[in-house]
Amino acid sequence: MRKCKMCKKKVVGRSDKIFCSVSCKSKYHRKLREVTGKVTKQIDIILHRNRSILLEILGKRKLKIKVNRIVLEKKKFHFKYHTHFHTNSKNKTYFFIYNIAWMAFSNDTVLIVRNL
Repeated sequence: MRKCKMCKKKVVGRSDKIFCSVSCKSKYHRKLREVTGKVTKQIDIILHRNRSILLEILGKRKLKIKVNRIVLEKKKFHFKYHTHFHTNSKNKTYFFIYNIAWMAFSNDTVLIVRNL
């Protein structure tokens, strides 16, 4: 006997059906969005702040700039948060926040690049 994923009542119908009613299905997905929404909202705030910091340092016209890591740390930049990364042919990794990237060097400098 299959039970509803939300209310645990008996499910009648197709063999792959997992909710007893449309109401239970809606409640389940609303609750799921609520829980995941809280976490993703916090991360999204950090990502947007990081991007703003990079844009502020880069300015409106520059395509790339090198800065000391301390400059980013003073502005509370979170290095572990990024949207994706790219490793180039020289095995150097660029970390992206949407269309802005940074690459850290061993001498505590950071290259910030606008990806057009």
